[in-house]
Amino acid sequence: MKKITVFNKIAQVGLDVLEKRYELVDTLDGADGILLRSAKLHDTVFPSSVKAIARSGAGVNNIPIERCTEQGIVVFNTPGANANGVKELTICALILASRDVLGGANWASSLVGEADVAKAVEAGKGAFVGCELAGKTLGVVGLGAIGGSVANAATALGMNVIGYDPYITAKAAWSLAPSVKQASGYDEIFKKSDYITLHVPATEQTKNMISEKTISQMKKGVKILNLSRAELVCADDIKAALASGKVGKYVTDFPTNETVGVEGIITIPHLGASTYESEDHCAVMAAKQLHEYLSCGNIANSVNFPSVSLPHTSFARACVLHKNVPNMLTQITSAFSADGINIDNLANGSKGQMAYTIVEISSAPDEKIVKELESIDGVIRVLTY
Repeated sequence: MKKITVFNKIAQVGLDVLEKRYELVDTLDGADGILLRSAKLHDTVFPSSVKAIARSGAGVNNIPIERCTEQGIVVFNTPGANANGVKELTICALILASRDVLGGANWASSLVGEADVAKAVEAGKGAFVGCELAGKTLGVVGLGAIGGSVANAATALGMNVIGYDPYITAKAAWSLAPSVKQASGYDEIFKKSDYITLHVPATEQTKNMISEKTISQMKKGVKILNLSRAELVCADDIKAALASGKVGKYVTDFPTNETVGVEGIITIPHLGASTYESEDHCAVMAAKQLHEYLSCGNIANSVNFPSVSLPHTSFARACVLHKNVPNMLTQITSAFSADGINIDNLANGSKGQMAYTIVEISSAPDEKIVKELESIDGVIRVLTY
């Protein structure tokens, strides 16, 4: 029986997908796959047995993606599984940025012992006056599963919504409300928005995308929401902008040493996906993707290899993880032909510099064909089923 190492507390509904098919363990010795949430793996040495890692959640900054790719380890995440939970918290963040609900609630709690609390409330509530969302412009940076649902929800609140995503998919575009306007670029969002909400991954390209330079383009008093990753916003620059009044409020779901306790910053303790429903959806999705790959090599929602799947209808199959270079497919199919192995079906896809090929064959692949495939320059790993 294949082994799956489980880190963190994974929702039981996700474990239920795997328990009858795999041995779930807490060590990496002999593990075929890894299922985790937030455990950090950057210092982890993966044994050669590990074929896949499934992250129950969207972010994968706790996983050494480049090293996994070099070792032929497919890394999965669960985009969209927690979208509703994050969307709802983003709406909450919009309201917290607009009205001093937290300050007011804390002040009301301090009225214990007052002779007439109701009278004190009426006298003091003016200190917590805020503004409404209706009629204001919300700029949505990133229109994936979460950003798109936030955009749609904001239109229902009466906001004018503009969004930008250079990588938007056709499915995501079709899911947007007709009233959501497409910006020409990030600069248009920065210049026109009363509120800006970030829904992009943390990469070298997006790190510090909110900085002194971009803040200088924004309206005075703009309110910024970050429920994606702390690295998207330069802490020093946002604090300076708050102090000057350029930024009216900063709400983040990723508290850091630099942002906690700062006036004008509301730090939420990473609650975006902390709902029972989100945890269940992510766990089930991660477990199913891990099982599909370990059982027949089909890939969906991998961050380092392309999504490629094929019905397993032939006697056996060989799956080849390889670099996306010319003549690779020809060399793979030629290896089977040279060994007299008939190819019944084939699927291939690429993602950046990486590619993946599934070959359905009419007879079981032997050690000879596996070694021949592995000897092809650019092949990273070969798995057989």
